[in-house]
Amino acid sequence: MRYALYAAAVLSTFASIIWLWFDRSAGIALALSGPMAVLGTWDMLQTRSTLRRNYPLLAHFRYGLEAIGPEMRQYFIEADTAEVPFSRQERSLAYQRAKSVLDTRPFGTLQNVYDTDYEWINHSLQPSDYMSHDFRVLIGADRAQPYSASVFNISAMSFGSLSANAIRALNKGAKLGGFYHDTGEGSISRYHREFGGDLVWEVASGYFGCRNDDGSFSEERFAHAAADPQVKMIEVKLSQGAKPGHGGVLPGPKVSAEIAATRGVRAGVDCISPARHSTFDSPKGLLDFVDRLRQLSGGKPTGFKLAIGHPWEWFGIAKAMHETGVLPDFIVVDGAEGGTGAAPAEFIDHVGVPMHEALMLVHNTLVGLGLRERIRIAAAGKIISGFDIARTMAMGADWCNAARGYMFAVGCIQAQTCHTDRCPTGVATQDPKRWKALDVDDKSHRVH
Repeated sequence: MRYALYAAAVLSTFASIIWLWFDRSAGIALALSGPMAVLGTWDMLQTRSTLRRNYPLLAHFRYGLEAIGPEMRQYFIEADTAEVPFSRQERSLAYQRAKSVLDTRPFGTLQNVYDTDYEWINHSLQPSDYMSHDFRVLIGADRAQPYSASVFNISAMSFGSLSANAIRALNKGAKLGGFYHDTGEGSISRYHREFGGDLVWEVASGYFGCRNDDGSFSEERFAHAAADPQVKMIEVKLSQGAKPGHGGVLPGPKVSAEIAATRGVRAGVDCISPARHSTFDSPKGLLDFVDRLRQLSGGKPTGFKLAIGHPWEWFGIAKAMHETGVLPDFIVVDGAEGGTGAAPAEFIDHVGVPMHEALMLVHNTLVGLGLRERIRIAAAGKIISGFDIARTMAMGADWCNAARGYMFAVGCIQAQTCHTDRCPTGVATQDPKRWKALDVDDKSHRVH
């Protein structure tokens, strides 16, 4: 039976060839059966796939079903509350609020309120009045250029990972909404500057946008770029939740002239993001680097982002802060559930501390050292709703950042093809045929 379809294709092909002498309409049958016979023969002769050799032609049906499996499960099988990684309920909330359409639900919660993982917030019988929806936090109050940030901002996503129009839409939305847009480690592109939205410049181990030709840090280039009034804060990236402890490589063919100019690298050559910084190798060195960037930027609030790994490494940084008195203005805690960066499955699934535990560790450490009032804390990791923000701030954060939530706002459908350059909505691709379909004006209002 496993050869039945192949045998039928071969027999039909030969029969069509013979019948073609008598009736030209047999060419239609030949056009259908011929390619199948050729494909089946190739399946029998190739050596890479045992399945195709044992099941010529039939094996391709399996591959086809496997290819559309994620979409079939997402749209027809998974429950509304199944997290993969964001549930349909969470995605719908983001879409509805981005489009300013009805986001209320009737007939009660879909959550099992007696489930062991159920979370809730206790309300008050005396709710407070508030005069504004624009909740903000002051960062670097004693610096030369303090910054008043929204409590909900766009987390780090680079140009190169995201398309030009996605960056445009995010930054224009940030400008309209009065919140900041983190550049990601790919530096500040011309698309970040187009609409004038507030920027937090992320400086990572590749020193993109502020590097010498040998990849080392350049004070001159950093100072020049950091002087841009659109840049409000500087963030040193130690690690990220999606792949803590893992560097990255942007293959040469993907390093276009535009990306190369933005990052300060050579076009067409592999763009390397080392797993660690070359400018410092100790907690004290990190703090000195943070202070150095703060001075070079003209006194803009400067801090660092990390995903917690070994707690004792974080304790070493905290000890250095306590002993030297050199403090970051803020710390961004990136949870292991973060996911905008493609990474090996082991890093995605099993490396790093989840955001809640990491946030409480950082917060409690600073409280114990008497430093919490002098250092602001931000948190990121699957934050998408008002409840997520309230819960995270109750655990110790001063403000929250989100990446995938804003990706939903600009059109992401969670196809999980970000690393293939074939994003169906033009968000995470450098293919102009795809990203030009993303309307900047429409999507910026959804971000706002």
